Amino acid sequence: MRCLLPLVVVVYILGSNGAPAYAQEQPSAALRQADAAYREGVAALNRNDLKAAQLKFEGVVRLAPAAEQGHSALGAVLIRERQWAAGTRELEKALSIKPDDNAARLNLAMVYSETGAAAKAVPLFARLKTEAGTEHPLGAITLAAYARSLAGIGETRSAIAEMREAVDKESGNAELHDELGTLYAQERDWPRAEQEFTAAIRLKDDFARAHLHLGFVFTAEQKPGAIQEWKQAYAAAPNDAALVLAVGKALGDAQDDAEAVPILEHAVEFEPESTGARYQLALVLQRVNRVPDAIKLLKQVVDAEPRNYEALTNLGMALAQEHNAAEGIPFLKRATALNAQNAIAHQDLAAAYIQINQVDDAVGELRTAIKLSPESPQLHYDLGTAYKLQDDAVDAIPELEKAEKLNPSGYEAPYVLGLLYMQVARYAEAAQQLEISLKLHPQNGEGWATLGSVYNKLDRLPEAVTALREALRQMPDQADSHLILASVLVKQQDTAGAAQERKVAADLMRQHMNLQRAEVATNSGKSLLESGKLDDAITQFRDALSFDPGYAEAHLKLAEALQKQGKAAEAAAERAKADALASQTK
Repeated sequence: MRCLLPLVVVVYILGSNGAPAYAQEQPSAALRQADAAYREGVAALNRNDLKAAQLKFEGVVRLAPAAEQGHSALGAVLIRERQWAAGTRELEKALSIKPDDNAARLNLAMVYSETGAAAKAVPLFARLKTEAGTEHPLGAITLAAYARSLAGIGETRSAIAEMREAVDKESGNAELHDELGTLYAQERDWPRAEQEFTAAIRLKDDFARAHLHLGFVFTAEQKPGAIQEWKQAYAAAPNDAALVLAVGKALGDAQDDAEAVPILEHAVEFEPESTGARYQLALVLQRVNRVPDAIKLLKQVVDAEPRNYEALTNLGMALAQEHNAAEGIPFLKRATALNAQNAIAHQDLAAAYIQINQVDDAVGELRTAIKLSPESPQLHYDLGTAYKLQDDAVDAIPELEKAEKLNPSGYEAPYVLGLLYMQVARYAEAAQQLEISLKLHPQNGEGWATLGSVYNKLDRLPEAVTALREALRQMPDQADSHLILASVLVKQQDTAGAAQERKVAADLMRQHMNLQRAEVATNSGKSLLESGKLDDAITQFRDALSFDPGYAEAHLKLAEALQKQGKAAEAAAERAKADALASQTK
């Protein structure tokens, strides 16, 4: 709550009907007591003794209930003591008795402004300004309160005019510059907002709120410097819980997760019960792959706010990230029940269903999502992919075509379309879609291999060779691409080249088979080692290395078994071989 104006209390001598005493020659005893109490109340105010002043003015109201002066003075004191409801009632009573009591009007306008009753405050401020005229203009604090009230009823442009006048009266007041900047920001007048926030910081370099606001303006203007401003805001007010949370959220929204995490952790330390702080921290932790920590926080948020559909959605997806979609689905279903018109919630639920192979359910959720957001390319792509998982090319193809049309710069939809067209023997269309996808995203070895195969089907042999060689450049250990290339070279009557490709493919397949044998033998040896059967384990590890001498894990486990037999030198030799193999792969 902002500080109100100094108390506005006018000193009167009360008469028999509540009018000043000069209007009555012989006031009653009660009015004389009220007059004395009023004067004593004013004296108490001069000593800043609000409690004594309150007691005296309460006496005035009791002795002279028809005198607006007592209600006005008592209301002002009660407001200063933050007894808002009681103070407001007294000021309203004063104005009902005497509508031209400007002291009561000013105090009441201020309290309306401070307590959020902007619609009640605005007409009072307007009348005060009109009656003040140019001879006795309103002060900067009153004008600022008027501006806030205007903003509260959506009259932002009028609010700017009043706040501008307040700033002109007190140009050295950093807080007023910040408030004016905030009003300009609400109107998306970024240059003027930046100017005012900069002025506030120039007047008060450690003004945390102005640094925070300037960072938001820089973001809106797509200028550099936002993150630096937020960091300065945090440095200036590290113990302001609300500001710390705002800074952490801003950094998180800017994807500066490294900076956001410690600040949001600080915010949670400040207010452990704050669901807002825990939720914002959870979102960032989810992105930096601290998913278990995020899940813990999100569960706390959902327990505190069971109808928070955004938190429910993020909890469900976090569980899915941890390959626990079965636990996440109930949370996602709750989210869609609470906000059935949210297409993203249905999309996330569909993704979880796919993870547990409930593709029919996923299709149903995606259809619902598309009804809500029919122009979303991602939703059409997801539905097309779901149909593909069901081997339903007839329904998949139109969805993927729609996704491609809605997002021509996306490479995923044409790639999957190419695969589907190939499956249904529409080779020319498959080639066209794969070409589109690979032009947008050339780092796709599988895509080049598929395109090479399609070109081979179409007898576009030179293009097939080019595509397959690119696939092998990206994935040199793929035996299938060597075999397809060999078949293309045969068609080109390059028998020597074809024989070489077949030989390479045979070697790769033999290596792959030997690797599989080595893995099986090593796993068997590990089980024997755990059972204490050292000799049998060593036999398995040596068998594994006979299949694939370059299998590092077999060397390491053999070293472990030899060490247990007391053969330290042999063990050290095996570890050295494993280290050498590891260094070769770096």
